[in-house]
Amino acid sequence: MDSKKVNTVKVHKIENLKLEAGGMRPDLPTFRADEVSKHDTNGSFWVTYKHGVYDITKFLPSHPGGEQILNAGGLSVEPFWNVYGNHKTEEVFELLETFRIGNLHDDDVVDHSDEELWAKEPARDARLLVRTRRPFNAETPPQHQIAHFDTPNELFFVRQHMPVPELEASSHKLRISIEQGGRSTSRDFSLEDLDKFPQSQLSAALMCAGNRRSEMNKEVKPAKGVGWSGGAVSNALWSGVYLRDVLLHCGVDVDDVEGKHVIFQGSDVDATGANFSTSIPLAQALAADARVLLATRMNGRALPPDHGRPLRAVVPGAPAVRSVKWLEAVTVSERESPSHWHQKDYRSFNASVDWASADFAGAPPVYGMPVTSAVCEPQNGARAPVRGGRVLVRGYAYSGGGAKVVRVDVSPDGGRTWLAARPTHAAGDSPGRHYAWTLWACEVPVQPGQDEMEVWVKATDSNMNTQPERFAHIWNIRGILGNAYHKVTFKLQH
Repeated sequence: MDSKKVNTVKVHKIENLKLEAGGMRPDLPTFRADEVSKHDTNGSFWVTYKHGVYDITKFLPSHPGGEQILNAGGLSVEPFWNVYGNHKTEEVFELLETFRIGNLHDDDVVDHSDEELWAKEPARDARLLVRTRRPFNAETPPQHQIAHFDTPNELFFVRQHMPVPELEASSHKLRISIEQGGRSTSRDFSLEDLDKFPQSQLSAALMCAGNRRSEMNKEVKPAKGVGWSGGAVSNALWSGVYLRDVLLHCGVDVDDVEGKHVIFQGSDVDATGANFSTSIPLAQALAADARVLLATRMNGRALPPDHGRPLRAVVPGAPAVRSVKWLEAVTVSERESPSHWHQKDYRSFNASVDWASADFAGAPPVYGMPVTSAVCEPQNGARAPVRGGRVLVRGYAYSGGGAKVVRVDVSPDGGRTWLAARPTHAAGDSPGRHYAWTLWACEVPVQPGQDEMEVWVKATDSNMNTQPERFAHIWNIRGILGNAYHKVTFKLQH
């Protein structure tokens, strides 16, 4: 075999090995674990994955997860990726291999199997549209969104950040802490204790801030996060007690809310043992018309494990991340939640900011949701029956902050003309406290001989806010708040 062919084969083999993240690379040196462990500072930061050793020092400032990566300095990233399963994609593996500097010695390679970590995950309905399995993230199928005003529990979209904790309602406690002047006082409440407060029900939609991210990725460029379509929103009737009542009972002053926050802490933990946590302004929980709920029931039944059993917060009108599940602690504080998920995520950036220039500390947290809508039927690429010269288009609309959807407009001709959709299901809440979604329908005329149609939809809320036409103007590094016109194209079946 001539030298040219030998070189070609060698390069081909190495390239194939590159495609298998963490595989052995015979062209690179081998390091022992003690040598790797010395590189755990911002000046020299190495990590391992299976047999791979990587120098990611230059990547640290632009890491989408912020300072979380620092916990893996000089160690394997695999235990962290077992929890943050969204890393296990071809794109991330390819990026990781660009930082490859060597191999980890066989004797130092540890089996970081994640089977035990995920062994007790709850059963899920097979109809859910799974986006990631570990952690489990899945959408409500569009045809089931419009089939029910209150989404059946088993079809409600699922957003997890970590494994689902196992908790017993009979022994679960909620700790309420009040921090004031450097001191903290606490009280524990069992679920029976909470039942002594006035019971309330709340019809509310929850929507992940990244809903419709996949459209934003396709129209503009990829953003970091779960590749949601339009199914990361569902509606339910929640039952429990208002947080306001419990906080007032604990002595929180309704007139002393300036600069204060309510920190919610869940029982789910990350790879470092830190509990999931986020916060909202105290004023949002203590306003006279506040409807933040400590919920124990969902659509008349005990909360399912995927949705916070036995206790969760429901912060209506806010991104679903604020409605912390498996709630174990509520703290009134002069500071926001210090957690990664609050400090380094779910914040608002303009469309020109990238990961290298993102100032998370200076960016405002997202506490409300913009008006949005989507077509659920016909689905993109489907065939739609034409009856009486019209095609029936159906979908949902929603707005955050208690605003009500007052109009849904549908265009069959690229925005030249607009038809008014009719609401088919909507809650009758008072102004400023409309937290449920609206389901709508529109009969769209079909032109003679027309065999395909592209439909646009936009909604307007009671604040007279309307969806923007394009994602390009609202793109952001996290791909959140994606509420441009929803557009679907389908075949017409005469």
